[in-house]
Amino acid sequence: MAVPKVDRKMLEELETMGFPKATATRALHYSGNTNVEDAINWIVDHENDPDIDEIPLVDVDIEIGSSQSFPITEEMEIKAQKLRKNSSPHSFPITEESQIKGQKLSREQLHKMKEEKEKKLEIEREKERIEAGKKLNEMKRIAEENERQRHIALRKAEKEEEKRARERVMRKLEQDKINRRSTLGLPLEGHQTVKSSATTVQKEQKLQNPRPVYTVTKVELFRECLRSLKLNHQDEQARVRRAFETLLIYVGNVVKNPNQEKYRKIRFSNPLFQDRVGSLIGGVEFLELCGFERTGDFLYLPEEKVDITLLNSAGSVLKSAITNPFFGLFSTRTVS
Repeated sequence: MAVPKVDRKMLEELETMGFPKATATRALHYSGNTNVEDAINWIVDHENDPDIDEIPLVDVDIEIGSSQSFPITEEMEIKAQKLRKNSSPHSFPITEESQIKGQKLSREQLHKMKEEKEKKLEIEREKERIEAGKKLNEMKRIAEENERQRHIALRKAEKEEEKRARERVMRKLEQDKINRRSTLGLPLEGHQTVKSSATTVQKEQKLQNPRPVYTVTKVELFRECLRSLKLNHQDEQARVRRAFETLLIYVGNVVKNPNQEKYRKIRFSNPLFQDRVGSLIGGVEFLELCGFERTGDFLYLPEEKVDITLLNSAGSVLKSAITNPFFGLFSTRTVS
């Protein structure tokens, strides 16, 4: 066994900085004899080793050539100073020369440097937080602006749809008045813009079709009933849509199978009926408009009162209520 050979100049520099020869030799040997900084880093990492102050022994005596002097940096001096001051339980003899070098940076100065570094890091982190906050506010502003524009566009579409719907209702009401006056044989006062030929055609159609022709007033009763149902349960949109779909099934079954009583008879106590239609304000009323009558524990539509034209009108209104997102935005109760 032999003491390992290390670079003499680096060994002298470590001893000059206040490290014992045994510790310096061990550090140079295990750090690879590369430079003084690596040796100091090794001492920092192993300062609490129990054999830090013992000369290492190796099996082969390897000759290490002398190299040029290594400059001692400020960082190296800081590490050496910390090791000398915090080397308990190991103590390194401090020479006069090392004391002079160690006085360059006191503990207070190191603490101050650490505080300044932490302040700089905190400033950088604060800048990053401010920048992130600005980006978040900008994204929020853009989202709010998009939502505002979407709301404006939606409101505009609602107003246009409302206007068109009102115009259709007024036209149908006007035509309905003409039909009624024509059926009663009354003069068409106030309707000079309607051609007399149209009145003649309507009379002929009335004579050819023995079944009653349902006017816009009946259709509007269907619409108003569904609007009322939707408004009374405006916080339950999914439930309202399910009610409309169920009513459409009831009406459609009668249209397809008018002679089968099971499609014209609904038990009030049926849980499915109560859940989907009966428990909603306006559900039963809509079926009554379609011709169903309350008979004991049932809603019953007599076969002789089945009106396919009326039921088809009801089905059309139900389909509109299901597919039209603007359905129910206004009411026509004031229209006579």
